[in-house]
Amino acid sequence: MEHRKVPEHEAIYLRIREMILFGVLVPGQPVTIQGLVEVLDAGTTPVREAIRRLTAEGALEAKGNRRITVPELSLTQVEELYFARLSIEPKLVQIAVPRANEELTKHLREIDNHLNAAISEGDIEGYLKYNYRFHFALYEAAGAGILLALAQSLWLRAGPSLRGVLGRYANTIQPDQHDITIRALENHDAATACRAIEDDIRQGMDQVRQVLIFGDSATQNTVKSVLAD
Repeated sequence: MEHRKVPEHEAIYLRIREMILFGVLVPGQPVTIQGLVEVLDAGTTPVREAIRRLTAEGALEAKGNRRITVPELSLTQVEELYFARLSIEPKLVQIAVPRANEELTKHLREIDNHLNAAISEGDIEGYLKYNYRFHFALYEAAGAGILLALAQSLWLRAGPSLRGVLGRYANTIQPDQHDITIRALENHDAATACRAIEDDIRQGMDQVRQVLIFGDSATQNTVKSVLAD
């Protein structure tokens, strides 16, 4: 099978998108064309175009004096993301469950094994990458392109803030809901699979919300799980 080569501008966009999604670029961090050109060893034009696209998608924010930064989420924005994720992602799971087959559950199990290894090693970036792959391997199985695109947009906005929380409290770990999700898929149990994903979303987003409400010290005392979504 012949693989189509990804155009340079698209490849650069995807690389910067991953830097945001997995928290390599942190909330409040300034982003410059020249800085990304040097880091990515890329041309100015594709980097500028990628920044323009990501700003339009809400993953980057234009400030005064032509400054671009990674957005710092307010509590209101986190609540909106919380509501939107709980509305969209369980629906994708509900649609995906009747389509689930042995190939999908085996693939999800392999991803989750890598994810658990990343947790054991304290590899936050690895955890975030495999967590994303787990969720979207499942969501893509739904074949619902509009809902999938919405979910991807929500994750892109939440990624940097979640990475910041994990960086503070990565020594406090509670098992995620992925094993429950996989077993529910194997049994074609949509209700259980949806509940597991809802719990997974709550565990992750609650940490971001607690940091904004209580600050670092109070959150550190109340945190129950940070590697859960």
